[in-house]
Amino acid sequence: MGTIRIVCLLSISAAMVSACAAHPEPIIDLKGVNQVVFEQDWAECKGYSEQVKIEQGVAKGAATGAVVGAVAGAIGDHDVARTAGQGGLIGGTKSGLQADREKQKVFKRCMSGRGYRVLN
Repeated sequence: MGTIRIVCLLSISAAMVSACAAHPEPIIDLKGVNQVVFEQDWAECKGYSEQVKIEQGVAKGAATGAVVGAVAGAIGDHDVARTAGQGGLIGGTKSGLQADREKQKVFKRCMSGRGYRVLN
């Protein structure tokens, strides 16, 4: 699979993840919350969630999916390049969405751990 095809695959997967990602930020009940402390906690929790690298998940998933697709194409006597591309797209998108969910969980757990009522 050529470099241009891989770059296109990763770009498509990243775009699909961005388009399909769930609500990126938690909804917090702010009743009785000190706004200054809240903003500081928000920024710190956001920093922790940024440690989850969605791009790495997309790249790994795309590579794994491409290999699986190529093998399936070879076994099934299909166009190997096409099945590799399809597998890469599916694998990259799935892994990217999983990484996005993990990022959101980290953020929400951090805010909950600081005593905020996370509503979603």
